[in-house]
Amino acid sequence: MNVVSQLVVRFAVLAAGVMLAGAAVAQDFPSRPITVIVPFPPGGVTDPVARLVGQRISDSVGQPVVVDNRPGGAGVIGAMVVKQARPDGYTIFFGHFATHTVNPFLYSKLPYDAVKDFAPITPIVSSKHLLVVPAASPAKSVTELVALAKSKPEGLTFASQGIGAGGHLLGEMLKVKTGANLQHVAYKGSAPAIQDILAGRVDLFFDALITSGPHVREGRLRALAIASPVRAPLFPDVPTMAEAGFPGIEGDAWFGMFAPAGTPQPVVQKLHAEFLKAMSNPDVVKTLTSQGLDIFTLRTPDEFVQLIAADTAKYGKVVRDAGVKVD
Repeated sequence: MNVVSQLVVRFAVLAAGVMLAGAAVAQDFPSRPITVIVPFPPGGVTDPVARLVGQRISDSVGQPVVVDNRPGGAGVIGAMVVKQARPDGYTIFFGHFATHTVNPFLYSKLPYDAVKDFAPITPIVSSKHLLVVPAASPAKSVTELVALAKSKPEGLTFASQGIGAGGHLLGEMLKVKTGANLQHVAYKGSAPAIQDILAGRVDLFFDALITSGPHVREGRLRALAIASPVRAPLFPDVPTMAEAGFPGIEGDAWFGMFAPAGTPQPVVQKLHAEFLKAMSNPDVVKTLTSQGLDIFTLRTPDEFVQLIAADTAKYGKVVRDAGVKVD
């Protein structure tokens, strides 16, 4: 049995264990505020999405949805808050692909189990990554950027949103693929990394459209390529990495909601239904797509399990090939 099949089976067994519990609880859920733990500081992808969608759900269920930012540790700090929370649906986690498919390979002693400690609710959005450089950079293409990195004895620095985040893995892919001398500089989220690349303190950054896109439009950053299988509608003139001559360097970052393991399945289903309704709202769709985000509207909890399992196999290989370790 391969890795994907094993993970799907594990999630299914865990879900079956709580399937019959909590029907009475779900009828009254929610009867008090829901807290969404966001593992990044304000200013990145997760925070504005959580607040926008949370407000829609609050309007629907008649209870506040409170966003609580718990940044640090590549999402570990936020994940631990939810792992240790009471499994009643009132504390949920706005996780992302790194917290559930990358961290298990980065940490030899990860303090949570990405499968056993969480109940997937639904994916929310995914984000394409732009490869950006400062406006003053001499590199006008990915080929020129790689050549520049190889020409400098000290190489070039690339920013990331944190160890194991999308910007980190894509930078490592570029390094392995080209043999360029690239030095990783990790930040606590996109916002501080953006500030340093705008100031010219780092040389390149694979970043989400929602955070780097406005700076590209203003001419403060230059977009060289998009690390996705297809071009982004908001930047139709920016080639994919494959079109730029570097196939295989791609990876859209998904973000989704998780409850603590043991949360009654009827509560998980009710949360899923509320998120689905919120993400189908025309105003939400318009707001998020205008910022370059792709919306998941049809993924059930079981389909979310399949997505997690597939990306676990994919990114596990990336981490192993790059030799990245936190401890």
